[in-house]
Amino acid sequence: NLPKYVKLNHFLSIITETLQQGKATLMCLANKGFPSGWSLNWKVDGVSTTREVTGSPGVLDKNGLYSWSSTLTLPVDQWKKVGSVTCEANQGSQAPLSETLRRDQCSE
Repeated sequence: NLPKYVKLNHFLSIITETLQQGKATLMCLANKGFPSGWSLNWKVDGVSTTREVTGSPGVLDKNGLYSWSSTLTLPVDQWKKVGSVTCEANQGSQAPLSETLRRDQCSE
């Protein structure tokens, strides 16, 4: 009886080295999901974005469950104007699961 859901982790912290290069990088991790056909999508202030997004295909673990990751990269000047980012996990006709990170929750 495998669970038909993905548990969304909180975002990882912003990678400092990337900030120094004029970019802010956010990563969304989703783990222990089934089946493999989940996709991770990003919204910036509630608006879907596909720019500067890289994702990995589902990775199967020893328990027969999958994990995914997706990375969103924004120019620092744009990141400083953002109120929140949302990572949304979608699979077929199921209701999407989402996790939102407010920029004021992040350390500079």
